[in-house]
Amino acid sequence: MRVSICHCDACQRRTGTRFGWQVRFPQDAVTPTGDVAHYRRVADSGRALDFRFCPRCGSTVWWTMDRDPGLVVIAGGAFADPRIPPPTVAVYTDRQHAWTTMPALMDIESHP
Repeated sequence: MRVSICHCDACQRRTGTRFGWQVRFPQDAVTPTGDVAHYRRVADSGRALDFRFCPRCGSTVWWTMDRDPGLVVIAGGAFADPRIPPPTVAVYTDRQHAWTTMPALMDIESHP
């Protein structure tokens, strides 16, 4: 549905880098398998995000968001596939590191 990047502080901390990279899918198009651990956090908006990550290596694999029920968000790096389309949307660009060079992306307001 959408490939995007997020510059929020939480994504920077979660990924250990300058932004999070995610690919959104309709929930009925995704069938997660395998063991996962769960972490719930509350976004700036006050809505919850439920992260699932590998209990062996700690990598974030996928998550759901209260603000967008019916969607599953998968970390772009979880695919390890260079054929994934580039992001078309960026959010929290006001928190983007000044030295980060990004392609021209649509900036949408994600934090009402």
